[in-house]
Amino acid sequence: MKSLKELYRIGPGPSSSHTLGPQRATVLFKRKYAQAVRYEVELYGSLSLTGKGHLTDYIIKKTMEPKPCEIFFKNREDLKHPNTMHLMAFDAQDTLLGEWTVYSVGGGAIEIEGEDNGEGKEVYPHQSLAQIEEYCKQHTMKLWEYVNAFDDLDDYMEEILSQMLTTVEQGLTREGVLPGKLELSRIAKSLKQKADQATSASEKEKLLLCAYAYAASEENASGNMTVTAPTLGSSGIIPSLIYYFYKDLGYSKEMILNGLKVAGLFGNLIKENATISGAQGGCQAEIGAAVAMGAAMCAYFWGLETSQIEYAAEIGIEHHLGLTCDPVGGYVMIPCIERNAVGVLRALDAALLAKHISDVREHRVTFDMVVNTMNYTGKKIPLELRETSLGGLARVVPLKR
Repeated sequence: MKSLKELYRIGPGPSSSHTLGPQRATVLFKRKYAQAVRYEVELYGSLSLTGKGHLTDYIIKKTMEPKPCEIFFKNREDLKHPNTMHLMAFDAQDTLLGEWTVYSVGGGAIEIEGEDNGEGKEVYPHQSLAQIEEYCKQHTMKLWEYVNAFDDLDDYMEEILSQMLTTVEQGLTREGVLPGKLELSRIAKSLKQKADQATSASEKEKLLLCAYAYAASEENASGNMTVTAPTLGSSGIIPSLIYYFYKDLGYSKEMILNGLKVAGLFGNLIKENATISGAQGGCQAEIGAAVAMGAAMCAYFWGLETSQIEYAAEIGIEHHLGLTCDPVGGYVMIPCIERNAVGVLRALDAALLAKHISDVREHRVTFDMVVNTMNYTGKKIPLELRETSLGGLARVVPLKR
């Protein structure tokens, strides 16, 4: 598996596969064909169907500046990957200088046909949680220590933590309406005020977590800087938990950074053995993955054993199996933002169940099993329900303008 630096990425919203990935491809293509006077980019599959709402065309044109770039939204069924883009560079005589076919595979990662993808090298020698747990047992390691053994992350994780906290804090201060035709109002600030006024400790905790998830998700939907965790569409869950445990409960920075490593390890395993792309696996691959990561992190914060941490992560995915990705109007807003808020509560619930069930009943479903099942299930989800805005809520919820 690759470094967690390839999982946690800082970049502009609203979508890691539709904004961050295309931006990365555009930067590399522009660098290779810097002598070009103009560019053309063809978008296919989910990139074509939801590219407007996801700001794909905007980020490509902005990255190509000051040189002109024309965007074409195309339809084709025989695609190797549902997030496909074709980039072309031309000289002053309109001669084609070069072209790339690029796949945006989720979480901001890309694959370029016939080229070096620019992604990091493999750093982890194991590809399943069972292998990792066996290694940790043999070497008397915790999961975060396993990450440290193979991945030099400390300075990088400080940056990730800083950006997550900043994203939540900025989102809590903003008001108004999110960009786009849905005309959706920001509510993170209002939720935080309700949380501060809550008299029930349980209600206060839940409202705070939801407020933080809304804050990060609303920042992402606005195209502002946030962190893939593991994607931008699911980037409200981990920052919400981080903010709550760090700012409200006073957990140490060392604990928080180690928790991010534990969460990242589970996210990496999902990315390696299934997918974190909504266009490939539906929202189970985004929100489901983020809930699993968050549940594992909470379990670590509570001092649970490795087997209980695994159980928490497994519960997080298992009960999101089959979750569809149907963004209304192609925007990462409905149901995405609210789904992040619900997801952060489910992450906490999963860790709580794992804590109390594991000592009274045998854990029958392993994390590796459920990831395999998620991968299988994702392939069975119809195209209309995999980030195309052709089905589900996207079919029935009207735009305001």
